[in-house]
Amino acid sequence: MAFEVPAELEKQMDEAISHYPVSKRSAVLPLLHLMQHHFRYISEEAVNWVAAKLGLEPIQVLEVVTFYPGFRQSAPGKYHIRVCRTLSCAMAGSYELMESFCKTANIDRSHVDHHHPIAVSADGKYSIEFAECLASCGFGPVCMVEDDFYEKVDPAKTADLLAKYA
Repeated sequence: MAFEVPAELEKQMDEAISHYPVSKRSAVLPLLHLMQHHFRYISEEAVNWVAAKLGLEPIQVLEVVTFYPGFRQSAPGKYHIRVCRTLSCAMAGSYELMESFCKTANIDRSHVDHHHPIAVSADGKYSIEFAECLASCGFGPVCMVEDDFYEKVDPAKTADLLAKYA
């Protein structure tokens, strides 16, 4: 089955490309953001599609995907959780928060590494990863569930927080 980009998404991408008339290559980041927003991650097929759209080699697009940790290369769960792990959040309890989320959502992180940072629950409902600085250093630990931002999250209350996404 061929990889298909919906017409509306391609229209948004064409509009983004128009902002880079000198070098289409400069549109790689905006196109990847649009692709991930729509499909929730960047697949190999998406990399190839963006490369073809911009007249690049797939490796030139893959270099960008693998450089920026904000791009996911595997499908997240229905609800994706990001827990800040930078120093101020770590000191405020982000590692305990991560453990609590994993226990509450039944997520096994034993296989996670730098190249595969996302762990997904067995039922596919939740996924989780550490994030580098969510920019609220004075209110840790902080996390995001999808695009919802939470400060001073009590690890004992992760079940209550995740209940909002049931």
